[in-house]
Amino acid sequence: MTAIPLRVLYVEDDEAVRMAGCQTFALADLAVEGVDRAEAALPSLASDAPLVLVTDVRLPGMDGMGLLRRAMEIDPDLPVILVTGHGDVAMAVEAMRAGAYDFIEKPFAPEAMVEVVRRALEKRQLVLENRALKARLAEDIAIEGLLGDSAPMQQVRTLIAELADTDVDVLVLGETGTGKEKVARGLHEAGRRRSGNFVAINCAALPESVFESEMFGVEPGAYTGATRSRAGKIEHATGGTLFLDEIEGMPLALQAKLLRVLQERVVERLGSNRLIPVDCRIVAATKVDLKAESEAGRFRADLYYRLNVVTVALPPLRERREDIPRLFQAFCLRAAERYRRPPPVIDTVLADWLMSADWPGNVRELLHAAERHTLGLWQPLAETPAEAGRTMPQRIAAFEQFLIESALAETGGDVAAAALTLGVPRKTLYDKLARLNLPPRRFRLVQ
Repeated sequence: MTAIPLRVLYVEDDEAVRMAGCQTFALADLAVEGVDRAEAALPSLASDAPLVLVTDVRLPGMDGMGLLRRAMEIDPDLPVILVTGHGDVAMAVEAMRAGAYDFIEKPFAPEAMVEVVRRALEKRQLVLENRALKARLAEDIAIEGLLGDSAPMQQVRTLIAELADTDVDVLVLGETGTGKEKVARGLHEAGRRRSGNFVAINCAALPESVFESEMFGVEPGAYTGATRSRAGKIEHATGGTLFLDEIEGMPLALQAKLLRVLQERVVERLGSNRLIPVDCRIVAATKVDLKAESEAGRFRADLYYRLNVVTVALPPLRERREDIPRLFQAFCLRAAERYRRPPPVIDTVLADWLMSADWPGNVRELLHAAERHTLGLWQPLAETPAEAGRTMPQRIAAFEQFLIESALAETGGDVAAAALTLGVPRKTLYDKLARLNLPPRRFRLVQ
């Protein structure tokens, strides 16, 4: 996240002392504004003000303690440093209880003042960045979890917004941990079906012995132990959205029944001959190539073509590395609120490390790492990313692949446009794609 420019607001009524203090801050490369009265500082103390307040306690008119209390009313997270030549233990305790960041007694060494102010500025920077991040998260609430400013993620969010109010069935394609359920929930929450149920089923985790009854419902006497009528998941999703995760794991025998639901929008409970109309949107997700699975006989071809009306392809983290620091910071912020811990600082060194790591588990792995980091259970800089052990030719090849994947992701799989972006002939790029086994269709969001 881009650093927010901060300054020091220095309140001191003695002109000579004020000028010396401003010079000290300026020599330390800190932006500073000096004023002679507390009343002159008040207009700058708006909420989210990008500053740290340093004020003398003894002032004409409103004193420093009064200014501290007013500042805390406006923004309780604003760092306020009190300076006095008349301080005592009682005043220091009162100031800290009132919310002061620190208390410095005259005379003091300029270096000590600068060090305290630098720490206060770092704290303020983090607070303002977290607030800005919260605001951005609020804007994305309907498609929470699909954060990122990279071109692929912007296109995914645009596509969700365009599809949300339609009833078209959607197939979501992405590796493990890329956020396929987030897409399904985004389509549900941003559309007119948000008042209905969002019903999620992991097709690979549900035992085949209970799959049919769970999906289609059951009537009394359908099997031993069935003593009452029960609606299935599909029926329960009427008016809302049915999310079928890992649909490649659905037994072949049941795929034909699902196909009938998709085509006729009716279900038939086990033990019943009555057709029950259903009105739900189907969002299916897979991490494999269903077309290849159907050609191999492991997935019904007719079901594949029925599901594949619109495909949303989610890029893995390695194809949108520029989003990783923001995602990690967002996850740390949420973890800090959940576990009541201070949010850790994400500096440039850590951000660079995060972007250099492989993250085979994608967003889910990054989320778990952020939670451990917030709890102090993970020190990422003590670990070595996978790239660190590679030879120079291997690193150059990996960087070339990263550039190619980034260009294809940015152009939505348009090889001609990607070649133009990279400044290489189209044939050269095609040759590299063949060598790297990178089919351009992987980068097309709608297929």
